[in-house]
Amino acid sequence: MNTYNKKVHAYRFPAFRRLFTARLLTVLGNSIAPIALAFAVLDMGGTVSELGIVVASRSIFNVVFLLLGGVLADRYSRSRVLVYSSLTAAVSQAIVAWSVLDGSASVLSLALLGALNGAAAGIALPASSALIPQTVPAQNLREANGLIQLGIYGGTVIGASLGGILASAIGPGWGLAVDALGFAASAPLYFLIRASAIKTGEAQSHILQDLKEGWKEFASRPWVWAIVVQFTIINAAFSGVVMVLGPAIADASFGRTRWGIIIAAQSVGLIAGTSLALRWRPRRDLFIGMILVGLCAVPIMLLSQQASASWLTGAFFITGVAFGLFGVSWAHSLQTHIPAEKLARVYAYDAVGSFVAIPFGELVAGPLAMQYGSSRVLMVAAVAVVVATAAASLVPAIRRLENAVRVQPR
Repeated sequence: MNTYNKKVHAYRFPAFRRLFTARLLTVLGNSIAPIALAFAVLDMGGTVSELGIVVASRSIFNVVFLLLGGVLADRYSRSRVLVYSSLTAAVSQAIVAWSVLDGSASVLSLALLGALNGAAAGIALPASSALIPQTVPAQNLREANGLIQLGIYGGTVIGASLGGILASAIGPGWGLAVDALGFAASAPLYFLIRASAIKTGEAQSHILQDLKEGWKEFASRPWVWAIVVQFTIINAAFSGVVMVLGPAIADASFGRTRWGIIIAAQSVGLIAGTSLALRWRPRRDLFIGMILVGLCAVPIMLLSQQASASWLTGAFFITGVAFGLFGVSWAHSLQTHIPAEKLARVYAYDAVGSFVAIPFGELVAGPLAMQYGSSRVLMVAAVAVVVATAAASLVPAIRRLENAVRVQPR
């Protein structure tokens, strides 16, 4: 078992500290928001299908604006892109929180404001991921990715727990207000990160040309697009279907607070998996991580059988460990094998491919559950995860990829 170099800690670099803190604040609020929003719709008397519409509106616009975000992050300062997107998200979530608190919220208004928030998040995601190599030296990059994930997952643990507690104790509106505050506080931290634009001397190029260059980089690497296809299926099943049907099942059985604890257990697993990834570095860590994420089929299957909260808590924890291991190896592989000037666009195509099925899963989960029953829909989702993982494991480029640095981060 290998250990990472602790002589120079990534957190000693001011730019990285600001990025770490800004992303922590944002994720803390965003971990509360989905749980709070789900119960806000249910408290309004909304159906599971209406909940799917509200949640999917954010996801749809998130996907639509990802490619634009990738172009902007490769063309302009990534830190400035994050400032503007954070301010936009803060305003939209503040309005959502206010409307829920004063009782004026409707399914339509929540869907429209969610769309605006999703657009801001879509623009921000490629920039926030591609900015990491600009904040630390190359030898600290894997550690930096791990620390970013640890901060994100730590915030998720607290946020998910608070989401269920706030929704049941004082109402979901206050949870949404915390999300708005997180975005507002992160904007000045991004502003203080002095990261220059990667692309210079190419201002004459247009967006379509930039997208074409990014696509060529993405499509030329089978290990990238094969894993993205796998996650298209996994995200539709786990982040789409489960996150719509899960709260409804919780409301009818073990309760909102326990659902928040179950989601938090996954985040604890993510922390454990990320910590392990910083120390355990097999040569083909990406292949191993890709196989392990198929374990997310287990909690989906248990939920389909309406297993006890204790069983679900354990299954979600194990799934979190698998995702934590994969996340570090995936980020490190992209940042060390993709040229810096195209990294944000590859991240954008990765995110589009991985997330494109989430709105589909969210939208169809309710109607399918009403037609065929939640148990059948969840069982089909579990089987789909297993099939997608098995197919990805057959791609030779994934099995051969090693974690050695090929491209020096800038």
